[in-house]
Amino acid sequence: MTPSTILVADDDRSIRTVLSQALARAGYEVRTTGNAATLWRWVQDGDGDLVITDVIMPDENGLDLIPRIKKLRPEMRIIVMSAQNTLLTAVKATERGAFEYLPKPFDIKELVGVVQRALSMSKSGMEKGPADDDDYDRLPLIGRSPAMQEIYRTLARLMNTDLTVMINGESGTGKELVARALHEYGKRRNGPFVAINMAAIPRELIESELFGHEKGAFTGATTRSAGRFEQAEGGTLFLDEIGDMPPEAQTRLLRVLQEGEYTTVGGRMPIRANVRIVAATHRDLSVQIRQGLFREDLYYRLNVVPIRLPPLRERVEDIPELVNHFLNVAAQEGLPPKTLDAKAIERLKQHRWPGNVRELENLIRRLAALYSQEMIEVDAIEAELSSSLAPVAGGAPPENEGLSGMVERHLRDYFLAHADGLPAPGLHDRILREVERPLISLCLDATRGNQIKAAHVLGLNRNTLRKKIRELDIHVIRGVK
Repeated sequence: MTPSTILVADDDRSIRTVLSQALARAGYEVRTTGNAATLWRWVQDGDGDLVITDVIMPDENGLDLIPRIKKLRPEMRIIVMSAQNTLLTAVKATERGAFEYLPKPFDIKELVGVVQRALSMSKSGMEKGPADDDDYDRLPLIGRSPAMQEIYRTLARLMNTDLTVMINGESGTGKELVARALHEYGKRRNGPFVAINMAAIPRELIESELFGHEKGAFTGATTRSAGRFEQAEGGTLFLDEIGDMPPEAQTRLLRVLQEGEYTTVGGRMPIRANVRIVAATHRDLSVQIRQGLFREDLYYRLNVVPIRLPPLRERVEDIPELVNHFLNVAAQEGLPPKTLDAKAIERLKQHRWPGNVRELENLIRRLAALYSQEMIEVDAIEAELSSSLAPVAGGAPPENEGLSGMVERHLRDYFLAHADGLPAPGLHDRILREVERPLISLCLDATRGNQIKAAHVLGLNRNTLRKKIRELDIHVIRGVK
């Protein structure tokens, strides 16, 4: 059988030599060139079975060549190499029709494996339309470390799918940025991106928040309200901190994922769910499953494609680029332009960063706002890091916090979770209902189920207490404490 011919284009002679030798040992014929014009001529002449091309070449950008090759020879597999290791490069390569994107430096064995896989696959279903450059005017993720490269490659493969994604990472690693990148560079980019933080929504309100409610569905529901599923129609629904979702809401979400439809609270007609689900958590869901706190069947529905975001301490080589990015953002927002000297950057690399990228961003903003010198030196970094308590989002509540303060903090997070929007109507009655249920339940526990004593402690009429027990569906067990 005639061996397949690989066309290699890279302006670095040493790379061409290494690739030629490795592919020849694997049994392929190899033709190499240092420019795009020669590669294009070979493709026009019908030569080659697969193309390996660098992005930056002396006469043409390799990414611009991909659509021309795919238009002339749709069956041709193209592997893209690049030292410009950003999400933008990975997405553009994939969107324009590349079979695979490999950041430099790469493992030769991995490249040979990709070549073998590309040549053995069916030729159907490989064509992709060229990407619109207008969609790439800003970069949502920063960093070129090996840890980020694998994330870029995974995201690029997911852009043209509707697969459900589970993002796991510590607080401050950028889980919502990844979710937004999946949306903004994917096929649902023209639809809405709707985010909901499950940890910030009181458990009694979650079903109404997710699925909406009809007028009169409960006390205070004076109008119909659309839920997040309806708001995200045709787009992406981001379920942040999915590990904090209560069991009853997990059951309803599982049913939606299984059946592809849902009903509003108080509604009867099923509504088709046309959204892509992206979930995220900082928790270990496998532990929560063993503890009975998270449904195993829901986990497998959500964890179709898992993505782990590395903490900043695992990608310290990205810190200089992140610092420059945050300094530029601060300058664009009106803060004085600053730079950091080399020793200051090295000191930042040595820090543990418990708050991850979010902590770094806050530090850079503080430096830009509070320090008068244009060049920030290591002494300023030392002073800031030593004086900072480095609080991590979602940490312990303030010491000596009272009930009112706790409720206020919880509700503030709830309103912040709606961004520029507002909660559904009827919030007052829903919050009172949520507070009343544990109050009455605990009081009944304390009185061993004696409703007369419980009514006395609560200061309620006994008939009023009985009515609330029915309305709130509280189970009363006498004689047990």
